[in-house]
Amino acid sequence: MKIRDFFKKTKKDELDPLSDLSLARLKKGYLVDYDLKTWEVSAYNYYDWSEGDISHEWQLKSGDDVVYLEMESDDEKEWSLSRKIAFGRLDSQIKKSINETGDPPEKIVFDGVTYYMEETGGGRFYKDGQGQGREVLQWSYQDDEGQSYFSIEQWGEEEFEASTGEPVKEYQFTNILPR
Repeated sequence: MKIRDFFKKTKKDELDPLSDLSLARLKKGYLVDYDLKTWEVSAYNYYDWSEGDISHEWQLKSGDDVVYLEMESDDEKEWSLSRKIAFGRLDSQIKKSINETGDPPEKIVFDGVTYYMEETGGGRFYKDGQGQGREVLQWSYQDDEGQSYFSIEQWGEEEFEASTGEPVKEYQFTNILPR
């Protein structure tokens, strides 16, 4: 081996950091464009619903706006985008129903949209993709057309969160850049 060959890099050794950028591989600090805004990935979390059923969640921030991009893989990747809402904005009967029967109602009306329960599940939530996870119960709802989502999560006995969302397509997200 010649001395100058020793210092030469081969193409195999060089990694292109931009070659493997995709929505499913977003990491904390990455930037992505969606809906005429640039968003920064501020967190990556996942839910383990057991039996290999995992939902990936990225928290995206643009200014004061915060959304959650979620990917579930059944036969194909399904993407959704949601926003948290204050649980106090919901009808008080929802929390009462959960406390008395263990479940919320089968039908919920929020902001003039009627949502119907689609599925329920329990699993573990891994903040920043680490640790032992925290137990969570989730009730998922959809409107008649399947174009608007609503979910309730229960953390422990008295801690609840709610969110509304919609399905999105991977192509709607562009210009993925690492920081």
